[in-house]
Amino acid sequence: MTTPASKPIIVIQYCTQCQWLLRAAWLAQELLSTFSDDLGGVTLQPATGGTFIITCDGEQIWERKTDGGFPEAKVLKQRVRDKVWPDRDLGHSDRPASTFQDI
Repeated sequence: MTTPASKPIIVIQYCTQCQWLLRAAWLAQELLSTFSDDLGGVTLQPATGGTFIITCDGEQIWERKTDGGFPEAKVLKQRVRDKVWPDRDLGHSDRPASTFQDI
């Protein structure tokens, strides 16, 4: 749990055997772009065995095997927000996707 003086730390564990570094780095970039000064950091942590786990201050917020694959950036941002800043508006990430008919 974060304290008022600290900022949340995200850790992305990714499988090096599966070559998921770029996927992990892209998601890290998405989180840092959205939450910029509000995060204490995003750490990429090499692992093996098909691991792709994302934690926020030690609490698991995504696990590839139990969550059924890799997170969409929008979903991951919502999960981080829901854990740390539940009242925060994520702008376009909180709106449903428009369809061709909506245009």
